[in-house]
Amino acid sequence: MNKKLIFGIVLGIALVFFSAGNINFQETITHIKNVDPGPAGLSLFFIVFMQALRSYRWGVILAPLGKISHLSVFAVTNVGFLAICAIPARLGELARPYLIAQKSPVRMSSALGTIVVERALDALAIVVITVCVLMLHDLPAWMVRSGIVFFVLTILLIAFMIFLIMRREAAHGIIDRLVRRLPDRAAKKIKNIIRYFTDGIEVITDIKRLFYLLILSALIWLVDVAAIYALLIACGFHLPVLAPFVVMIVLIAGIAIPAAPGFIGNWHFACILALSLFGIAKAEALSFALVYHFLSIAVVIVLGVLSLPFNRFSIAEMTKKMNQEG
Repeated sequence: MNKKLIFGIVLGIALVFFSAGNINFQETITHIKNVDPGPAGLSLFFIVFMQALRSYRWGVILAPLGKISHLSVFAVTNVGFLAICAIPARLGELARPYLIAQKSPVRMSSALGTIVVERALDALAIVVITVCVLMLHDLPAWMVRSGIVFFVLTILLIAFMIFLIMRREAAHGIIDRLVRRLPDRAAKKIKNIIRYFTDGIEVITDIKRLFYLLILSALIWLVDVAAIYALLIACGFHLPVLAPFVVMIVLIAGIAIPAAPGFIGNWHFACILALSLFGIAKAEALSFALVYHFLSIAVVIVLGVLSLPFNRFSIAEMTKKMNQEG
C-alpha cells in the first residue's frame, strides 16, 4: 500500500480522535438539529456555484489548446473532483487531464500543465487573501509562519513556470543534460512530456487571458468565503466578517497535507482549530465542520455520479495513458 496513503489514513484517524476528544456529542447533535435551513441552503448554492466557476475557469485555460464545450469541461471537472475525494494518494488529480484527453485533441501532458496553472492561480489568490487577513487580524504565530511558507512556495512555483516559458530552450537544455544518462527511450519520454507540459502552461503568456483568469480565481475563493459565512450564520455563530476568511485559509492548509479519502479528519480538525480562534466551543465548531463537510462532499458526489455516464473512467486505463506519455 502507498506510504503516503497509509500516512494520510493514520493522520486522519488521529485528527478525528483530537477533533472528537472531550466532546459532548449530544450537544453537537443538538447544534446540528438547530442549523437554520435558509442560510444553509444559501451555503449549498455557493458551493455548487464555486464548482461551476472552477469548471468555467478551466475551460478558459484549456481554450488555446483545443475547442472543448463548457458542458464537457463541467462533466470532466465533476468526475475529476469525485476522483480526488475517492482515489487515495492524490492519484485522482490525474483524472481530469486523462478524461479531457479522451474528449479532445489535448494531450494528457498538456492538460496536466493546465492543472498546474490552475493551482498556481489558486495559490496566488489565496496568498493575497492571506496577506490581507494577516494585516487586518491578530493571528497566532503558527498561522503567520504558515502564511510565509505558503507565499514562498507560491513564488517559487510561479518563477519556475515563467522560466519554463520565457527561457524554454534553456530549460529544455537543462533537462536534456539531466536525462542524458538515462536509456534513450526513457529520456525521450521525459523530454516529450516536458514539452507538452510547457504547452499547457503557456496560457499565462496571454496577458488579457491571464488577467481574466486572475479575476475568476479571486471570485472563486470569494464565493467559497460566502459559502462559509452563510453556514456560520446557519449555525448561529455571530462572528466578524474576517472569520470565514480565516476558516477558509486554515481549511486549505489542513487538506493540503496527506489525508484519508474524503479529507476525513483533516477537514474537521482544521475547522475546529480555525473557529477556536474566535472563541467557538469545540462541540459547536464540530457541528459546523460536520455540516460543511457533508454539504461539500455531497455536492462532489452528486455532481460526479451524474457526470460519470458521460465519461469513461478507468484507473487501469489512466495508468496506461500515463505510461504512454512518459
